[in-house]
Amino acid sequence: MADNAFTEYGLHGEVGTDAFWAAVPGPLSVPAGDGWRTLFLWRGAEARVVFESWSEPVALTRWAGTDCWYAEVPMPERLRVTYQFMVGEDAHADPFNPAGAGGDRSVAATPDAPAQPHWPAVGADAVLPVPSARVRWASARLGGRRTVRLHPVGGGGPLVLLLDGDDWLYLHPATTAFDSAVAAGELPPVTLAFLPAKDREAEYTCRPELWEAVRDELLPLVAESGVPADLSRLVVAGQSLGGLSALYGALEFPELIAGVACQSGSFWWTPEAIGSADPLGGAVGGSMADLLRDAELGGLRVAFDVGEHEREMLPHCALVEELVRGAGAEVRVSRGAAGHDRAGWRGALVRDVGWVVG
Repeated sequence: MADNAFTEYGLHGEVGTDAFWAAVPGPLSVPAGDGWRTLFLWRGAEARVVFESWSEPVALTRWAGTDCWYAEVPMPERLRVTYQFMVGEDAHADPFNPAGAGGDRSVAATPDAPAQPHWPAVGADAVLPVPSARVRWASARLGGRRTVRLHPVGGGGPLVLLLDGDDWLYLHPATTAFDSAVAAGELPPVTLAFLPAKDREAEYTCRPELWEAVRDELLPLVAESGVPADLSRLVVAGQSLGGLSALYGALEFPELIAGVACQSGSFWWTPEAIGSADPLGGAVGGSMADLLRDAELGGLRVAFDVGEHEREMLPHCALVEELVRGAGAEVRVSRGAAGHDRAGWRGALVRDVGWVVG
């Protein structure tokens, strides 16, 4: 086969031909220094590649008057990241990548990123399975109506509340992943409840309304639904502001929440931080650290995970992890191969829910 500028990535032949494009499998990485150099390819008009949280957008360069646009992006060791191509203001998934995340996003991973067992690669145009069981929740405390889908896994068990539930329904196939983990014996039976958010900043910060509404409004609806679920052992899984809220709920409503799986909790948060020029630059641990200093959390199980590439987040998370352990909770801590990105969080989600429930 003829060589070209992309031969080192395993691509041969004349760039821009149908034969060339038929061989493109998505992003391709080669070793470079202490990390990787990853090739992103786009066929069509001028574009840029935009990453979820790890890097600034990167403009693509046109190859010699063809319809091939490319960028060679330096990446660190151990990274899994969500990305999309922007053509003007229009977002597109990578048509050559079998790993999608909703209709306009894809997932790339460096070759040394750890595997994510039980999470299948699903194309951007895939229709993910949505549980048929549901409750319609018109919340007097939170306002508005929302649909909470319920999925008993392996016959059902402790209720696991997934915050930002629509992301786990429509972007990442959580039902499939949990089904696979239970079938493999790596997770006991559980019942998943996918809770969508209407206003994350209002609902997922250190305020009691969400957890009062879950206790007084949502759980009675689940109990009446006929879906098998043990409501006496509520486990909450949350990411970012959702992780902050999950831990806050366990702290302030200990009779309600028995365990938390927290990925990249926003422990920088204070009421003033949201509107500041440098929200992560305030007091380490934010408001949560203040709440935890005199807390007693005996009997609580908390699994923490944060992306190893979230450098500004790490001090906040490390302090909160230490304070939660010091308050008497049973704690598990890990660092994921990602930035602030659901593509990385999903690896910890099934594993950490299993540990918390187990």
